[in-house]
Amino acid sequence: MHISCGTQGIVNSKHPGQGIKDIALAGFQNIFLDLSVVCPVWELENVGKSAQKRGNGASWIFEHPEEMRSRGGFLADQSAKGGLKISVSMAPYLNYSTKRDDLNNLLERLTQESVMVSAQAHCRYLIVRPLTAGIGNADLREVNRAYYLRLAERAKKYDIQLLLENQCRNHNGHLIRGFCADGRQAAQWVDTLNEAAGEERFGFCMDVGACNLCGQNIYDFVLSLEGRMKAVILRDCDGSSDSALLPFTSVAQGQSQTDWLNLIRGLREIAFDGELILDFHDTAAAFSPLLKPELIHMAKSVADYFAWQIGMESLLKKYPSRVLFGAGNMCRNYLKCYGEKYPPLFTCDNNGKLWGSVFEGLEVKNPQVLSALPKDCAVFICNIYYREIEEQLRQMGIENPIEFFNDEYMPSFYFDRLENR
Repeated sequence: MHISCGTQGIVNSKHPGQGIKDIALAGFQNIFLDLSVVCPVWELENVGKSAQKRGNGASWIFEHPEEMRSRGGFLADQSAKGGLKISVSMAPYLNYSTKRDDLNNLLERLTQESVMVSAQAHCRYLIVRPLTAGIGNADLREVNRAYYLRLAERAKKYDIQLLLENQCRNHNGHLIRGFCADGRQAAQWVDTLNEAAGEERFGFCMDVGACNLCGQNIYDFVLSLEGRMKAVILRDCDGSSDSALLPFTSVAQGQSQTDWLNLIRGLREIAFDGELILDFHDTAAAFSPLLKPELIHMAKSVADYFAWQIGMESLLKKYPSRVLFGAGNMCRNYLKCYGEKYPPLFTCDNNGKLWGSVFEGLEVKNPQVLSALPKDCAVFICNIYYREIEEQLRQMGIENPIEFFNDEYMPSFYFDRLENR
């Protein structure tokens, strides 16, 4: 699973060095190249208007779209020099509420150039939003089918996979479900385009923020796409305003405004192992440049947490045998959800009163017995005092793999909790 950091709000397209360095120092190895950084939405919206409104002489990229290669290529080169790879990029796009139906040809040209930029950056995926401005619902499907298949010809030449993305649309000032917002229809779109292309040239990128804005069942959405899902954009929002916040930061009365539980449950179920893209450009924009390095470090921790939670079952599967540490609620939930598929040999606990007892069919032992474990047997800590217990085990001389188990995002909504011990 690759984790990519978004560049908006962090990297200046003309002076990218500091932003790229901050991302690399935070521990990221990949960045998400959103080409709206070099071809901003607001500039597209002002094409054809006065030079003053377009600003800074940047309009030439629309008059000469081939310059997208040098602009995007410069960012890609600077990223490579900073030790960062690019596995996912996104072509320029317009606002959901745009009225600029005269820009569809320009957008297609810019997207064709984006394929070239992606190829230069050795990028595997390019996210391409549909053409919607000035296109009625009756024509939307055919217009975009032809559009995507034209793009596929160039994408095939450079071995780039094009990713569709779930969209919102503006209806009287309210964001509602748009193109590919229904998971089953999105899956059908991908299959139809691949059949027409004669190969797997298309996949899907799920924008979690768009799902939240449209009030969708995220779990069902993920399961509808299954293996077609190549990338997921992780961004938080309050469900009404289209923003890109660091996950877990849009909160009301102590509760997250995004259904992360169902996202993680769904991605676990389909064994997702694709691209995780962290987009928090609105959060980043609000931070002082002096604080951004700390924010990016925090973002890396959040991204790692998602990758760990999503890959929990893969982690369990990794070892030929395992034991648990802890004989409480978390142990019980492990046994309920994974006990049959990945049975532990036993569990142990620091509470000496439990030694020799049986907990949920599992023998509870003294931690000292862990020193006799086979070297390829992993110890999964099922207790919130993870770091303290890990330090205890290392001080005991345990050299076995030590992993953390967590029951915050389990495959079932039903949990048994112990009242007393």
